[in-house]
Amino acid sequence: MTNVVVLRGQISRVPQERQLPSGDRLTTLDVTVPATEAGARAESVPLAWVGAPRWVGTLAPGSEVVVTGRVRRRFFRAANGLQSRTEVVVEHGAPGRQAARCDAVLRRSVEALERDPAAEAVRRR
Repeated sequence: MTNVVVLRGQISRVPQERQLPSGDRLTTLDVTVPATEAGARAESVPLAWVGAPRWVGTLAPGSEVVVTGRVRRRFFRAANGLQSRTEVVVEHGAPGRQAARCDAVLRRSVEALERDPAAEAVRRR
């Protein structure tokens, strides 16, 4: 099975960057995806991007982005016990105003799906 997510939406809070104990840079941000059906609500999706390109840190709320990655649920200890968070771990992304880069990001997702052995079984049905 493949865990592939594609999101296109607007940054809803300023990206925050921090250094992990491993030395990697982690950038976290939220993207709001508009409702696609009448009467539905927009959805806010938390993103985690290890080694994000520098341009990500310059994004302001309202900036459009296209990202691909995978859904992850992680568990951690907090003051009031065990907590969990579901987020998208970003693998590739592009500013929404750069169509060619957005197309390249989407192509990578399609290629990831096509490499999945389960995809072949679905196509045969």
